[in-house]
Amino acid sequence: MKVLVFGRGVIGSIYGWVLQDAGHTVHFYVRPGRAAVCGDAFELRLLDARARLTGTEVAARCPTVLREDLPANHDYDLILVSVQHHRFEEAVRFLATRVADATVLVFNNLWTEPEDAVRALPRAQLAWGFPSAGGGFDADGVLRAALFRPVLFGSFNPALTAREAAVRALFKQSGLRVVEQPDFKGWLWIHFATNAGLQAEFLRAEGRLLTRSALTHAVATVRQMLGVVAARGVDLSRHRGSTLLFRLPPSVGSASLALAQRLLKPLRVVLEAHANPDELRFTCRDALAEARRLGVSVPRLEAAEPLFVSA
Repeated sequence: MKVLVFGRGVIGSIYGWVLQDAGHTVHFYVRPGRAAVCGDAFELRLLDARARLTGTEVAARCPTVLREDLPANHDYDLILVSVQHHRFEEAVRFLATRVADATVLVFNNLWTEPEDAVRALPRAQLAWGFPSAGGGFDADGVLRAALFRPVLFGSFNPALTAREAAVRALFKQSGLRVVEQPDFKGWLWIHFATNAGLQAEFLRAEGRLLTRSALTHAVATVRQMLGVVAARGVDLSRHRGSTLLFRLPPSVGSASLALAQRLLKPLRVVLEAHANPDELRFTCRDALAEARRLGVSVPRLEAAEPLFVSA
């Protein structure tokens, strides 16, 4: 399959490497002028947890084919879009006249109505997924990250289309496990709300791993944010697994998170390498704005507002 990854961000770079390693042709679209900055390769230091939770260390120089243009008549089979959530609208505007016959995989964090966010793209050519990976580029440009085996997929169609099935098959063939989420919109919004609660504490900790006390605060903040998700119409009873830690008393939920942080090295890599404070601030800002719009009280996130008000 011929794949175009939109941007050279963390998630796109990780999964671009995965697909390329599985034998697929992968190119990256970057903004004009960025190719010279990004260069023709990147250094990857990855904990690959596809085979075991403790992860296998990968050190690789990853050649990249970068392009700064995308003609309307291109021949890509798949366009993978994973950008900072506040830049998603810009990405959709750019792609609206450049989809050609490609399937567009929306692989993105979203807080808006998902189907409204992609209205400019051909609905019949869309697929929806979410990564299980993360990390960040260090000061030397090295991508330090971790990759887990599951990849979440959802659909807004009554039955899977041939394009959606083909994308799932592509990820399975690349050593990943496809996990279906029946209420994909609800899951996206829960994930975003969870991020807001955790990331407010990361901003306070200035990027350091969270202490047990900070984790307790984060769990309590997420618990309040779930009220915003419910006010948006999501049936939280359909998401008991993904909300369990935040329905427990904060001291219990934080103990579980602290244990996972201590025992799972890939998780620590993701948390330690997350080096994009702008995205953290925008996530918290947009989550708080929605809480206020709906009239849902989230005093813990409001107390952290000075940390992200400039976003």
